[in-house]
Amino acid sequence: MRPEPDHVERRPPPRVARGSAPAESLGRRVADHRAKLGLTQQELAERLGISRVAVSHVEAGLSEPGERTVTLLAGLFKLEPHELVAGTTYPQAKADRLPVVAARYTEVEHQLALLAAERATAADAGAEPAASEAMLVRWRATLGLLRDGAWDRREREAVREALDQVTAELTLIRGELRGRSGPATRRAGR
Repeated sequence: MRPEPDHVERRPPPRVARGSAPAESLGRRVADHRAKLGLTQQELAERLGISRVAVSHVEAGLSEPGERTVTLLAGLFKLEPHELVAGTTYPQAKADRLPVVAARYTEVEHQLALLAAERATAADAGAEPAASEAMLVRWRATLGLLRDGAWDRREREAVREALDQVTAELTLIRGELRGRSGPATRRAGR
């Protein structure tokens, strides 16, 4: 019989009360959430700052993630840490040390949500084209900075799409403003 590697944490099987379903593996839950987000193990590993092999070991149930990794996973999956581990085989002693809340949104996600809210408010209020133009110019600059600072491929794509939409909308509004100026205004400006 070969000795077990040092890095594998052996656990007794989870205790299951009579008549209840066995606890779900935390690794299985992580794999399911990862798949729902459409992330590869490598992409998840990059977001967590761990190796792809470590992600594979967690998903296969070969190792239990530490409190830091569980907290990062919970935030990425838009859950609180205790929600992620509830009803799983994750050790209670580790679960007791988890923070109550986790950051759920990246700066890019936050800024894109603010942009969407500001655009919706402007549309609902029937903002004047000049006011909409000023808002879009400001957002185009913000999105340019976000695009330049985003490391994640998906976030860069989301920022690029938003930047394209803002630029197209800005072009339309500027065309509308030029059309409103009328021939008399254009002649006076010569």
